[in-house]
Amino acid sequence: MKIKDFGVEIWMNAYENDCIYNLAETCVESLTVEQLLELGGCREQAIEDILKMKLTYGAIEGSERLRTLIAGLYEKQGAENIVTAHGAIGANHLVIETLAGPGDEVVSVLPTYQQHYSIPEALGAAVRILPLRPENDFLPDTDELRGMVNEQTKLICINNPNNPTGALMDRALLEEIVRIARDADAWLLCDEVYRGLAHEGDAFGVSVADLYEKGISTGSMSKTFSLAGLRLGWIAAPRAFLEQILRHRDYNTISCGMIDEYLAAIALEHKDKIVARSRAIVTSNLAILERWLQTQPKLSFIKPRAGTTAFLKMNFSMPSAEFCRGLLREKGVLLVPGSVMDREGYLRIGYANTPEIIEEGLAKMGEYLAALPTG
Repeated sequence: MKIKDFGVEIWMNAYENDCIYNLAETCVESLTVEQLLELGGCREQAIEDILKMKLTYGAIEGSERLRTLIAGLYEKQGAENIVTAHGAIGANHLVIETLAGPGDEVVSVLPTYQQHYSIPEALGAAVRILPLRPENDFLPDTDELRGMVNEQTKLICINNPNNPTGALMDRALLEEIVRIARDADAWLLCDEVYRGLAHEGDAFGVSVADLYEKGISTGSMSKTFSLAGLRLGWIAAPRAFLEQILRHRDYNTISCGMIDEYLAAIALEHKDKIVARSRAIVTSNLAILERWLQTQPKLSFIKPRAGTTAFLKMNFSMPSAEFCRGLLREKGVLLVPGSVMDREGYLRIGYANTPEIIEEGLAKMGEYLAALPTG
């Protein structure tokens, strides 16, 4: 299978280890194993349990304990509706390769995580792009979406909360998208890795898996739960569809790691503490970013309503990759250029790192912006 280069991941692999101030980070400041066990109040028990583990493949679909806890993040899902995967990236890939192929049409929003349009394209599906526009707060235009779907539409891919814009679709908008998908008898995949990080109101909000009989939601422990190192994600979907997923999963997953699943279960058993910590970090850091942007006429944004990233509009003429390379070289600050997300003229910034890194990185970025030629 020939596939387009994954712009964001190639960029991060090339530059992430060379920065001083990582403002490209999308995961809420990661927990150590010690911090996780202290939050769970189970340090001694966990150490004893792990030391006694026989490191077999473990439960193929995911441990019953973990799948039950994941199901608890939804309104209508049970453990039978959950299958674990190698991160949300593995979950998304499994869903798309199970559904999309030659002769199918797939609709994906843009900007979004590149998997949602490059994988179906590589599998031979015809991909139609629904642009998310700043004048609509980067939310999907449902009239435009309705005009894109037809009897050939196999899958609609959305991302809520959105990466990179931080836009958040509410229940009413999701229900309208569900109606469009249902009318076309299309599957609806919603990448929900930032679910749990709404900045106001209910942290989690409604999930597509709970709204639609052909709704599929993917999630992970990486962003909201600060445990990207576990490489643990999941698919929430109708059981009959998961049976199809399992046929593909046999080829690339078999099972996830037993220790990873054990630690993930501890996190979900104490999710309220972790989510409160994560929301406090992102809302505090977003306030820092917003204050800083008020002093920067060369940049602007639609304020994110959820997640850990914002999409900064460049109010000056320069290729985004050139800007980011210069910023890294001269100031040690890492951002993601919009060009690697197929949206030139923007910069993705993450505000989930430590406050010190956010503040110092923004100060350095301000110096770099001030030194740029005007015009």
